[in-house]
Amino acid sequence: MSGKQKLELTWIGKDKRPRLEPRILLEDPSLSYHARHRVSDNDSFDNRLIFGDNLLALKALEQEFSGKVKCVFIDPPYNTGSAFTHYDDGLEHSIWLGLMRDRLEIIRRLLSEDGSLWITIDDNEAHYLKVLCDEVFGRLNFVCNAIWEKADSPRNSARQFSTDHDHLLVYSKLPDWIPRKLARTDEANAIYGNPDNDPRGSWLPGDPYANKPYSKGRYTIAGPTGREFSPPAGRFWRIAEEKLRVTTSG
Repeated sequence: MSGKQKLELTWIGKDKRPRLEPRILLEDPSLSYHARHRVSDNDSFDNRLIFGDNLLALKALEQEFSGKVKCVFIDPPYNTGSAFTHYDDGLEHSIWLGLMRDRLEIIRRLLSEDGSLWITIDDNEAHYLKVLCDEVFGRLNFVCNAIWEKADSPRNSARQFSTDHDHLLVYSKLPDWIPRKLARTDEANAIYGNPDNDPRGSWLPGDPYANKPYSKGRYTIAGPTGREFSPPAGRFWRIAEEKLRVTTSG
């Protein structure tokens, strides 16, 4: 057997790829909304609303923005069998995978080294899409599957289970990607305190026990009065004894 084998997702027609010629974007001045001229060097004229097939639009953006895009968010058809005005949401499974593969490959080329891709999807295709993204971006570049609640009440019409969530798959261009997190607010910090003047800063009391078996989580702690404490039956300390000793003595 020749060639190096690899783990991949296969489907009917995977080898068929569209022949895409280079594309250019043409501005319609009657639909453009921006200042007539730049006032300062910091003015931005780069926002674009593109009307047309998204694969051709990505191909057109590739020539100018390849390796420069820091964040891409896409909301593809969930392929649930519903019909929408601007796209078919009931494509045969193999066709859907081929369409997604072609777009993901261009998106990957568009991303900068510190770029990331965010994709909303539901249970119908989420797990196939995860494997497809692993193949295009590499498994090391999978960041997380963020679950978001889309409904706050059950559907009585559900035949089996009433699901209340969708998925948000996050991939990075490189494995060492670090998200730019929002600063903590005063409201978020208000629940923390430091009544014992701990040099490490404010803290919040929490459950010291772990429910799952933890080999280093069974030991006895002596309190200030000499009383000894052990986890209840079936419970374990969340922190290993050696780490606890270093923490309390340091």
